[in-house]
Amino acid sequence: MKRKRNQPFYDTGLKFECTRCGKCCSGFPGYVYLSEEEILRIANNLMLKPSQFIDSYTKIVRILGQHRLSLIEKPPFDCVFYEKGCMIYEIRPYQCISYPFWRRHIVSLREWNKLGEFCPGINRGILFSKEEIEDLLNNVPDYNIMNFSPNFLHHLNSGIKEKNM
Repeated sequence: MKRKRNQPFYDTGLKFECTRCGKCCSGFPGYVYLSEEEILRIANNLMLKPSQFIDSYTKIVRILGQHRLSLIEKPPFDCVFYEKGCMIYEIRPYQCISYPFWRRHIVSLREWNKLGEFCPGINRGILFSKEEIEDLLNNVPDYNIMNFSPNFLHHLNSGIKEKNM
């Protein structure tokens, strides 16, 4: 069946199943952005104060004119929470949850299949509907530190002070 010109190539959905292989978590540099809510959730799960979590596991990066918090990496460019698997898989950040349904990967069937050469979960497992894919694309949290709540910025400032001491 041929799709209409204005429909995305994923109009009938795409299959993906995370195999937990870690290819998207290790071996190359990148950022894993964190929202205020994600920092609080992960810190709480690790039984840390938000400022302790920020100090131990994040760095500030500037991208797209915004300052954001990103998880740090350990050599050789592995996520700080990757050790033969994701240590925080059940509470992982939205960026990790939404992978591989990132805009750059779903611009065309060619790009999607190209990603499949890297990621063994592409085109297998669960069928994500067009609506589910678009929900993942459109519900990205606000990562801009300047939009975090004033109460949270206190934790952020404490974490930064601890890093600089």
